[in-house]
Amino acid sequence: MSYTIDRILPSTSLAEAEHRTRAALSAKGFGVLTEIDVAATMKKKLDRDMAGYRILGACNPSMAWEAIGMEPRVGAMLPCNVILRAVGGGVEVSAIDPVASMAAIDNSGLKNLAHQVRDMLAEVVAAI
Repeated sequence: MSYTIDRILPSTSLAEAEHRTRAALSAKGFGVLTEIDVAATMKKKLDRDMAGYRILGACNPSMAWEAIGMEPRVGAMLPCNVILRAVGGGVEVSAIDPVASMAAIDNSGLKNLAHQVRDMLAEVVAAI
């Protein structure tokens, strides 16, 4: 089972990919709770250079509320991370597959919710 939903955006800058990703997330009711510039962090902490790599921690509040209501500790697995990674000729967008990330939790209601969130994230990635 793949653990991400992926798409390559050819001839796209990291900044443009981030703008499009944020807009697509917002259109599906997701907000960005966290932002990590991995390339900048690696440079600062390790003095190592790497291609552009950003992690956006996305959350759909109503879905998160429902999930936490079913499994209070599920917050350890939230938010839904979306990676923007510079690759040859463009940017790869990878969103977590919540079905894969929730597979370890034995709760059928949560698994059903994870399928709904996966469908929403697949629509987000397709819309970017």
